[in-house]
Amino acid sequence: MKILLLVLLSFSCFNALAEVNKWVDENGRVHYSDQPPPSNAKKVLSSASKAKVSAETGDATESGSAADSGNSDEPKTIAEREADLKKKKRADKEAAEKAAKEQAAKDAIQENCIRAQQSLRELQSGMRIMELDAKGERSYLGDEERQKRITKTQQDISILCK
Repeated sequence: MKILLLVLLSFSCFNALAEVNKWVDENGRVHYSDQPPPSNAKKVLSSASKAKVSAETGDATESGSAADSGNSDEPKTIAEREADLKKKKRADKEAAEKAAKEQAAKDAIQENCIRAQQSLRELQSGMRIMELDAKGERSYLGDEERQKRITKTQQDISILCK
């Protein structure tokens, strides 16, 4: 059974090697087929066929590649479309990452603004404010230190909360 399956799979792979022919008929219509074009049709070589012909003849001219890039009437090959799609996905991903970073920065600024406003309200409330010093001992803010911090916090708010 495995041998039969292997034989069938090997025969099915031969179609993958078929060449795609492109030609223009007398009415100017473009046709694609795996069959050779009729004798009265003008055959158009694809970029893969051009590379194959130039490899066979030993010609490595750049005029063929310049003609390929300059002719926008020809449909893009699958490889070109994949490359374009990958570029677009990469650009979309980079744009999304940039937008996420900008949004995160805006959110951080907004959060800092809210914290500064809350700190100002606490400083202006008149309640005693206690802090722990480096030794872990309690100390309370005096009126001069409170006024300095109120001024500093107001300056921070004017910068952060635009």
